[in-house]
Amino acid sequence: MSGTKTIWECNSPDSLLDLSARFCITHLDTFLTSSKAEVDTLHLPTEIGEKLFQMAQEEGVDLDDKFIHIFRHLTRICRASLRESSITDRGIKYLLRHGLRELDIHNCAGLTVQTLHNINRYSDNLQNLCVGNSVQILPDYLQPEGTFSDSESEDGRDGNIYEKQGFIIKAPKLKRLCVRDLFVNRGPMFFDLLLKPLTDLNHLDLSGAFHNQGMGSFGWLLNVSQLVSLTLHNVQDVEDSLKTLCQLKNLHHVDISQCNESRGHFKQPTQFMETLVRSLSKLRSLDISGTNLAGTGGERTNTESVQCDIAGLASRVDNPLEFLGLYKTHNEASGRQHIPARSISGDSCEAQILVAGQRYLDRPTVLENILNDLFHVFRYETCQNLKQALDILLLAMERHNHEKHIQISGSASLYYVVKSESLKRDWNVKVKRKILGKLLNGWNGCPTLSQFQIPADVLFDYKRLVKILLHIVSEHTSQENNDIQQAGIRLLYNLSRQADVQQEMLMSSLGVMEKMLLIITDKLQQGVCDEVMEHAWATMWSLAVVTDNCERFLTGGGLNLFLQCKDRFPDEAELLRNMMRMLGNIAYYPSLRHKLMTKEFVEEFAFLLDSCSDGIEVSYNAAGVLAHMASDGPQAWAVDQPDRDHVLFRMARAINRWDLRSGRNINYRSFSPIIRLAGVSHTPECQLWAIWALANLTTVTPEKYCKLVVQEGGLSLVEEMLNENSDQVKTSLHQVKEWAGIVRSNVLKWEEQGDLNLEFDG
Repeated sequence: MSGTKTIWECNSPDSLLDLSARFCITHLDTFLTSSKAEVDTLHLPTEIGEKLFQMAQEEGVDLDDKFIHIFRHLTRICRASLRESSITDRGIKYLLRHGLRELDIHNCAGLTVQTLHNINRYSDNLQNLCVGNSVQILPDYLQPEGTFSDSESEDGRDGNIYEKQGFIIKAPKLKRLCVRDLFVNRGPMFFDLLLKPLTDLNHLDLSGAFHNQGMGSFGWLLNVSQLVSLTLHNVQDVEDSLKTLCQLKNLHHVDISQCNESRGHFKQPTQFMETLVRSLSKLRSLDISGTNLAGTGGERTNTESVQCDIAGLASRVDNPLEFLGLYKTHNEASGRQHIPARSISGDSCEAQILVAGQRYLDRPTVLENILNDLFHVFRYETCQNLKQALDILLLAMERHNHEKHIQISGSASLYYVVKSESLKRDWNVKVKRKILGKLLNGWNGCPTLSQFQIPADVLFDYKRLVKILLHIVSEHTSQENNDIQQAGIRLLYNLSRQADVQQEMLMSSLGVMEKMLLIITDKLQQGVCDEVMEHAWATMWSLAVVTDNCERFLTGGGLNLFLQCKDRFPDEAELLRNMMRMLGNIAYYPSLRHKLMTKEFVEEFAFLLDSCSDGIEVSYNAAGVLAHMASDGPQAWAVDQPDRDHVLFRMARAINRWDLRSGRNINYRSFSPIIRLAGVSHTPECQLWAIWALANLTTVTPEKYCKLVVQEGGLSLVEEMLNENSDQVKTSLHQVKEWAGIVRSNVLKWEEQGDLNLEFDG
C-alpha cells in the first residue's frame, strides 16, 4: 500500500509541530493581532502555513472566508485543498494571491464563475487544478458568434467572453487538470477552448463530463498531445474516441470505465481493445470497468504460446499491464484465469475488491457498490487483509462525509472489521482514535462503537460523542429506526453510569435529562415500554448524583411521568426499578425531597413496599425513598395521610421480610447517603433500612463494598452503635444492632483476608 493514504501509523507521540499546529487551529484567536505593526512583523514560513491548513482539515475546521482572512498576511502557501468548505469567491481570492501551485476545490457550493476569473488572474504558478463535484465555476455554454461582452460583473456566463479572450482556463504551467461532472449545454468548440491553451498538460481527468450536443470524435484531445494519463470515466460517446486515443502516443494510463450500463456497451469491443492496446506502446494502466470491452470470454486466445482470456489484450501477454480495471465488467471478466495484468480491480475476490476500493475512492457511485461487496466479504467470508479493508472503509467515510449510503455501508462493514481480535492486537491508540473519529462523523456508528471500551476510548472527543448520541436517540424515533435508537441509548447509558463529576456536568449542560424526558413522553404517547424507555430512565438515574440534574428532572415534569409510567406499565419490573432509583436519588437531597411529600407519592411508595417485582429491588428502593423523607423528623412530614407512623410500621415490616443474602442488581459508588441514615437515631426505621443495606452488600459482595464502608466511615459508625458506653450513635431497635454486628464482622473478615494475601505475596 505504499504511496496511498493510510490510517496506520506508529504509536509515537505527536511531533511538537503537530501539537503546536493543532493548538493554534483550535484557538484561532492566537493569530488575532491588535495593531498594524503586529500584522507587519508576524510572518510564518510556507511549511508552517501549509501544516496549519492541513491540520485544520484534519480537525474538521471549516476553511471559510473568516479562516482564510486570518492567514491572509500571516503566511504564504503553495497548496490548498478545500473540500466540503463554505469558502466564497472572496476567500479563495486571498489564497490565489499566494501564487498557488496546487488547488483542489470539492463540494464548495459558495464558489461562482468569479473564482474562475480569479484563477485566471493569479495562475502563473498553478500546476495542479482539481474542480470536484458541486463546484460551479466553469461556464456551461459558449454562445454562437454574435455580440461579445467584456463584462465580468453580470452572471459571468456569457460564453463569448471566453471565445474573445481565447481561453476558459489560463494557466501556462498547468500539468494536471481534473474537472468532475462537467455539464456543457451548448458550444461545439467548448473542449477545444478549454484545452488548447494548456500546452504543458500531461494529466487530464474529465470524469462524468457531458455535452448536450455530443462529444464529437474527441479530436479536441489532440490539443494536449503530451498527455501521459487520461481519465474519461463515465463520459458519454467514449466509443467514438478510439481514433483520437490511438494518436496520443505518450499515454501510460487510460481510463474509459463506465457506471452507466448502456454506455458501457461497445459495438465491437474486442476490435476496440485490440486497436487501442496495439496503438499505445507506452500503455501501462488501463481501466475498462463497467464495460463489455473484455468480451464474452468465448473469444479467448488459447494456443501453445499464448493464453489469454481477454482477446483484445492478447498482444500484452508477454508484456502484461501494471494495472487493469475490470470492476463490474460485463460477462464477469474479472473472474477469468488468464489476464495479462499484474494488478486487477474487480469483483471476483477480496483482493480485487480491495484494489478497486483504493483506486475509486473519488467515485461515490462506484464506491457504494464496492462497500456493499466488502460487506459481503466481512459477513459471509473470512477477510484476509483486514488492515487494507479498514483503510478503504475509513478513507471512504472521510472523503464522502455527506453521502448517506456510503456512511451507512461503511459503518455496517466497520462493525465486522473492528470485532476482529487479530486486528485489535495490531492497532494502537492513534489508530483507534482515527477509527472512532470516523465513526463519530458517520451516520450510524453506534453498533460499532459498542465494540470499544466506553468511555475510556472516547475521552479525547467526549463532548462530540454525547452530542451525536443525543441527536441519534432524539431523531431516530420511527419504528424502522428503532435498532439505531436502541444502540444509541445503550451507549449513552454506558457513558452516564461511568461519568465522573465533570462529565456529569457536561452531559447536564448538553441537555441529556431534557432529551430523556422527551423520549419517555414520546414512548408514553405511543403506549410502548421498550429498551429505549428503560434505558432513558436508567440514564437519568445515573446522572442524578448531582443536584442540577435532579432539578432538571423535576422542572421537566419527571414526577408526573413517573406516575404515568407506573399506571401505564405496572408489570414492567425493569422500568419500575429504574424509576424508583431515580426518585431515590432525588430523595437524598434535603432541598428537593420535600417535592415528594404529597399524598399521592407517599401512598405510591408505601404501596410499593410490599411489591415482589424484580425480587426485593422495588421494595428496597421504595423503602429507601421513604427513609430519606422520614429522616427529616415528624415536623417535616407534611401530609396527614398516609400517617407517618403507619408508613414507618409498614416499612419495618417489609425490611424484616427481606433475605439478607439476596443478590443485588445495583452499583453504589458512594455509601454516604446510607451512612447518614444509619445515624438518624430519632427514627430507628431509617437506621433499619440503612444498616440492612450495608449488611446485605458486605455479605453478598464483600470484595466490592467492605472497602467502601471503611473509606466512608461506615465501620466507625457501627462500632459506635455497638458500643454500649457511647452516646454518639444510638438505636432503639435490637435488629439494627444485630445487623450492625454483621457489617462489622464482614469488614473485619475482609480485612483479615487482605492481610493474609499480603503475607502470601511477601
